[in-house]
Amino acid sequence: MGGVSCSADFGKVCWNRREFMEFFELLEARHSVRRFRAEPVPEKLVTKILEAVRTAPTAGNFQSYEIYVVSGAERMQALAAATFNHEWVAQAPMALVVCTNSARCEYDNKDYWALQDASIAATLAHLAIADLGLASCWLGAFIPAKIAGLLAATEGHVPMAVMPFGYANEIPEQSTRRTLEEFVHRRE
Repeated sequence: MGGVSCSADFGKVCWNRREFMEFFELLEARHSVRRFRAEPVPEKLVTKILEAVRTAPTAGNFQSYEIYVVSGAERMQALAAATFNHEWVAQAPMALVVCTNSARCEYDNKDYWALQDASIAATLAHLAIADLGLASCWLGAFIPAKIAGLLAATEGHVPMAVMPFGYANEIPEQSTRRTLEEFVHRRE
């Protein structure tokens, strides 16, 4: 979602209402999908998703996350087994595994900052997938060391999210969300 330049002199960006509406419509339309068609995802769409991740804001611009792209029936089946046998994972044509990489961070509490960075990156991937007409489900039920071993991940790349994605075979009903009053706590 891009902006239009309001003032070349100051380099400011203004956002028109239509762009905001598209974003909020995306948030409302997005679902966690666990049933996928066997249809492969074109590489150009995978690249667009990864480009969206590349824009993620990060602590100190350290970009302390790594993305592993997983595909192929055998590898997806192994990924399903490594996620406490969530068989629906193997139905997806591919998955992103978002990892922290605290070695990239120069602040104290490196793991904390890397987890935030990777979470932002995963959120952008999840939204980009939906924006491209694909479906995904953010999965956190796994043992990180088992996933890292399956991927032959570089030491220090710690999996924090597995995101199977592809074309939805069905769209579930929207789940119930808490009202603002239930989770917003204002202090003045």
